[in-house]
Formats: sequence, C-alpha cells, structure tokens
Amino acid sequence: MATKIKAGIVGGAGYTGGETIRLLLNHPQVELTFVHSRSNAGNPLYSAHADLRGDTELTFTDSLAHTVDVVFLCLGHGESKKFLQENPFPVSVKIIDLSQDFRLGETVGDRTFVYGLPELNRDAIRQASNIANPGCFATAIQLGLLPLAKTGALGEVYATGITGSTGAGQKLQDTTHFTWRANNISAYKTLTHQHLREIKRSVAQLQPGFAAAINFVPWRGDFARGIFVSSVISTALSLEEVTKVYRDFYQDHPFTVVYDDVVDMKQVVNTNKCLVGLEKEGDKVVVHTAIDNLLKGASGQAVQNMNLLFGLEETAGLKLKSIAF
Repeated sequence: MATKIKAGIVGGAGYTGGETIRLLLNHPQVELTFVHSRSNAGNPLYSAHADLRGDTELTFTDSLAHTVDVVFLCLGHGESKKFLQENPFPVSVKIIDLSQDFRLGETVGDRTFVYGLPELNRDAIRQASNIANPGCFATAIQLGLLPLAKTGALGEVYATGITGSTGAGQKLQDTTHFTWRANNISAYKTLTHQHLREIKRSVAQLQPGFAAAINFVPWRGDFARGIFVSSVISTALSLEEVTKVYRDFYQDHPFTVVYDDVVDMKQVVNTNKCLVGLEKEGDKVVVHTAIDNLLKGASGQAVQNMNLLFGLEETAGLKLKSIAF
C-alpha cells in the first residue's frame, strides 16, 4: 500500500495494549495515530511501558481521532461494547476487539463481528469490517482440535492447559503477584472456563452437530507469558494419518506449525506462532499446542487480522524472534 494504515488503540496501558503498541510502531505499513487511556492522558507511552523509552514520544490521550482506518480495543471484558455505544466511530473505521464481548455473535449498533481466528475464518476476515479477536486459551485449544473436527471425527476431549500470569491482566490480584505465583501451580475455573463457549462454536462450524464434551482444566503457571495445552482425544487413525490431517489443514497458514518433535513453550514466546505436536498411544492421540498468550493469543493475532482486513501480507510486522534462551 502506498499510504500507510492509520491505527488507533483504546486501552493502551495494559498488557495487550502495550503489545499492540509495540507491534504497530514497528509495522512497516502502519502509522500509529493515537493511544487512548483516560487514566494516563498526557503521559508519554513509556510511562506505562518503560521499554518504549527511546522508541516513541507519543503520549496517551483521552480524546479519539475518527479519521483513522482501524481501531484496536484493548479493553477489559464487558467494556468494549459499552465503549462503542458511548463513542461510535464512522462505519468506515474498522474495529478489532480483543475482549470477549463479540466472540459469540454479539453486535453493537449496526456493527457485526467476524470471529478472528485466521486458521478458521481467513476468507471471511478478509471481507469483514469488524473482528472479534479470539481468547488466548481458546486459540491454543482450537488450533489443536480443528483439523480433527474437519474430518467429522472429533469426539470427547480432555484438555489441560497452563498459562502465565499476564493472561490474568495487569491489575494486581491475589493469584498474580510474585510471592504467590513463584514456585506454585494451581487449577482454576475447572471445566467452566469462559473460552469453552467460543471453542464449541468454532468446532461446530467445521463439524455440525458436534455435541461431545470438551473437558478443560486450566492451570496458573509460575511464569509471565505463554500457554501450553495438551488435549487427549480418541481416534482410530494412526499417528501417520493424524499427522497428515493436521499438516494438510495448516499447510497454507504461516503461523501454525505441525511439529514432529517435542514442543516447548519457550519456542513460541515472543512470536505469533502456534506449535502443534502429536503423540499417539493406543486409541488416544495427544495434541500439544503452545502459543504466546499476548501475541498469537491476543495482540499478534489482532495485527494478523488487521493485515488480512487491509489486503496486506498476512505475516507483515509479525516476523518476530523467539526468546530462545
């Protein structure tokens, strides 16, 4: 594109807001126009995100520019719909919402939202105006289930996943501060996690009539970022057949890689990748998936969706380096 995309961010002081700022500042085809934050208005971005010192002199603002091309809503759950009701943007402005407010088909005014998992809805995303970005656990679990769902043979699922403390947001809680998280693992929202609803909706999109249980136990991990999920599923397919199903499904998707070795979460931290590892024992296949919860699970996937909305290369601005060590 000859003219850069003008982008704005609402809710720029939190973890996903910070990651979205970093990605857009370094995106070759984007101009970051404003970063909205009522509590930080007038302060430089690096007052909330110290690593940005020397990278930008932009300041937070409590006003909105309506001449932008796209707005990223990095707000808490339940806040995005209210914000759009109180601050309507022109229909020409595309919205990418990172909360859970529109993931199940909800609308606001005349705006309808496409569920923004590119590996499932890439063609629809390209034609959309508004995107509901998937949840972090939902992304990791779905990318482990969708290929089998497409075969029509997905049955009951038993999944366990562990996530870093950034998945709980920036606001300090009893279960996120260092003295509680360090050297500790705990389960939460056992079998009731809110992301199950969007997972089941996506599975049914590929396997109509899917009614089997998805039994999910999430864990809190003693690290800052990353998600690792292991899903156990019964199948009569051999490991070679399952591997082919997964590689065929993801062959045209640049960020999801089917791996033929042990998957480590560290391989994906600070990237927009999802690694998928497969094991088979008896009639059970175990699908391991690993993502960075703040990137492929949030801001990175949001920028991936922006690239698709505006006809850019899907990987633009997202060829990131993992931490490796």
